[in-house]
Amino acid sequence: MDNITQLKTHTHTSIYRFIDMLILSSSLIISIKILGNTFSQEYWLLLFAQLAIFSYVGESMQLYRTIRAGQFHLRLMLLLATTTLSFLLLFGLVFLLKISETYSRLGIVLWFITSITGFYSWRLVYRHIKHKRYRNGINLRKIAIVGLTESGLRLRDEINKHPEVGLECIGFFDDRAPDRLESTESLIGNVNDALERAQNNEIDKLYICLPISAEKRIGQIIQSLGDSTVDVLLVPNFLLKNLMQANISSIGKIDTISVFESPLSGMREFYKRTFDIVFSAAALIGLAPVLIGIALAIKLTSPGPILFRQDRYGLDGKRIGVYKFRSMRVMENSDVVIQATKNDSRITPVGGFLRRTSLDELPQFFNVLIGDMSVVGPRPHAVAHNEEYRKCIDYYMLR
Repeated sequence: MDNITQLKTHTHTSIYRFIDMLILSSSLIISIKILGNTFSQEYWLLLFAQLAIFSYVGESMQLYRTIRAGQFHLRLMLLLATTTLSFLLLFGLVFLLKISETYSRLGIVLWFITSITGFYSWRLVYRHIKHKRYRNGINLRKIAIVGLTESGLRLRDEINKHPEVGLECIGFFDDRAPDRLESTESLIGNVNDALERAQNNEIDKLYICLPISAEKRIGQIIQSLGDSTVDVLLVPNFLLKNLMQANISSIGKIDTISVFESPLSGMREFYKRTFDIVFSAAALIGLAPVLIGIALAIKLTSPGPILFRQDRYGLDGKRIGVYKFRSMRVMENSDVVIQATKNDSRITPVGGFLRRTSLDELPQFFNVLIGDMSVVGPRPHAVAHNEEYRKCIDYYMLR
């Protein structure tokens, strides 16, 4: 049953990828035709390059990951960021190869506008059609909840709050006597009744919301449903909000649930690292004149080194040395780092401008290139600040 769910998810994301690639391709052809230009072999090369760049950026930014219900707007924002960044990378590539005169600049800008319009349009239309069908009772998946518990009630409320998930809760099933329940609201039978309905294909999904102490009963329910086609999902009654990047795996015959685990693995790690190398290398080459100019300005206006290396925590909690352009007269890298304030006397004249414009952060592309950091991801803070924040914010180091 879990494999079926994974297959459905994989198919869903594959369709999204295919449609986006189709829109990206057709948008370029349409844009060139609108301007009356010929779609030459050079434009085919440009298209293939952009398809590769968009795929890498999309995977790195997890554009096609499964998002929670009610976060559709976040997917649209992520889509805009992915499209914008991929086109900027394409512009940079064309500029570095000195072939920009081969292509119509207006055509590429129109291509970007047409692509983002297409991406947004098909998602909004698909969402509208899906919601309309759900409101009319079409394609709704019937679900049952075993366990009239606090977690079961919360699950029912979330389903009612988010009709876009396409689920309809038929009710609760619980073996306990009514006087042992806080409420008999929507209680329509016992666990055996739920099993019978599942085996008769009257429900599509069955959510088990029993306490973890009922391990034996949970095992019996799962075993009883082994010969049915219903999807079975277990909702734990603990740590629901603390399972960051949770995943199920096994060691031999023992199943495990990851509570804290890095989201980077397999092809996702490969995509992200490849994107980091390509992007940081392109940025360092393209920004070389700016980097040299800033270095000269720092050297000529204040004594001291050009770069400042500060210890921070990287992946797996390892200390890394993060590079920045020196913006202060002091080099604080101890257990106590005093946060800069407005009109801070430690900041040099050039440093003030660099800090306001964030240009002092540009050397961190070297950290990205060597693998200490990533272009997309949480920003590492100074070790002293991490030690302070980790005492005040739960799971701060995991973030």
